[in-house]
Amino acid sequence: MQVCSTWRAISRSDHLWQRLTRCIWRRPHRVRDTWHEEFIFWHRTDRNYVTGRYLYSSVHYNPAPFDVDPPNLCRCLTLSDNHLACGFADGTVRLFDLQTRAHVITFRSHHDDVLGLFSRSVSGIIITDSTLVFATLDGNIYIADINGPPDTHITRPGAILRNGVLVEFAGSGRWWVGLFAGSPHQSFRVWDARGEQPDYTGGSLTNPYSVQGWHMLTDITDPVGRLRVTTRELAVACTRSRLVVFDLRNPGVYLRELASRVGFIVTSLDVSHETLFIVERRGRASVRRASTLEPQCEEFMVAAGPSLRGMIGSMNLVYVLICAGGEVRLWNVELGAAHLRLTINERVGLGMAMAANDRNVAVSCRDTSIHLWDFGVQ
Repeated sequence: MQVCSTWRAISRSDHLWQRLTRCIWRRPHRVRDTWHEEFIFWHRTDRNYVTGRYLYSSVHYNPAPFDVDPPNLCRCLTLSDNHLACGFADGTVRLFDLQTRAHVITFRSHHDDVLGLFSRSVSGIIITDSTLVFATLDGNIYIADINGPPDTHITRPGAILRNGVLVEFAGSGRWWVGLFAGSPHQSFRVWDARGEQPDYTGGSLTNPYSVQGWHMLTDITDPVGRLRVTTRELAVACTRSRLVVFDLRNPGVYLRELASRVGFIVTSLDVSHETLFIVERRGRASVRRASTLEPQCEEFMVAAGPSLRGMIGSMNLVYVLICAGGEVRLWNVELGAAHLRLTINERVGLGMAMAANDRNVAVSCRDTSIHLWDFGVQ
């Protein structure tokens, strides 16, 4: 097949492949030697989702000698390009290298004035470059250097009796945001991450769930809510009955609200770039643009009946992922309609937390196992 000399010259332009990689795969930074290689890598990775080609591993670590029961329960997960961070009920964050799957380092919270068996439980983790920030249910926010010693310091001390329980924590390099339950009209707290200073307190989203929030300190209960932040720094938060969206630069005003008569499954909520995904309690899922809540594809069923118990969800650029009934399934949602593309071969226990990016999928379970699938096999 003959190719004209003009196209051959253009196709060798790294600037062209840079634009294509950023436009199609939303990758702002190059990891491989050229942008052409970067494009090929992500094209092959996307193909692996279609063909079901991946590398599976079970994450192994040394259990911590703390007295929380169960001590090894992983309650939240966060993925970056290089690391998997696992937040545990004993207040530790264990960091794993995604290339080697090796346990790299453990960061520990401080355990003064413990109020309830799970008050030290990790409620959210943010990874930005070499900085790791995590929060615990008692409201403490810790900061650590991924490339440094395993030391943490409290950048914002909690005041649980005044502020309530910090049930979810998320953010970016610019903002941190916490979802609280237990203190009326203080559902959200926003901090300026650069100065580590508080910027806003308010909101009534969790007012009806104050008692449930306090129970999270003593029991393994269903979460009060879920909180995520988009790449354009919109916060998306939900409880069983409501979902709200607000700009972190103007948190006192909700941009959009959505109510559910049957109720949301809060552990299904996730965002990818500017899109959100959530499932209602009868198993019907929707994918929406975060800024407008406009549907991005037709609603679809992801589960029904007993498999709805313990459902957790996540999403990446192309797929939504559901862990329910011991199975992990992936739906393609990029073309206006959802299509079931893959049921992962490995079965898992009752899901506790889930995280996904464009290459990796991670699930932690109540049997203390942690599972990792890498679709970047070349």
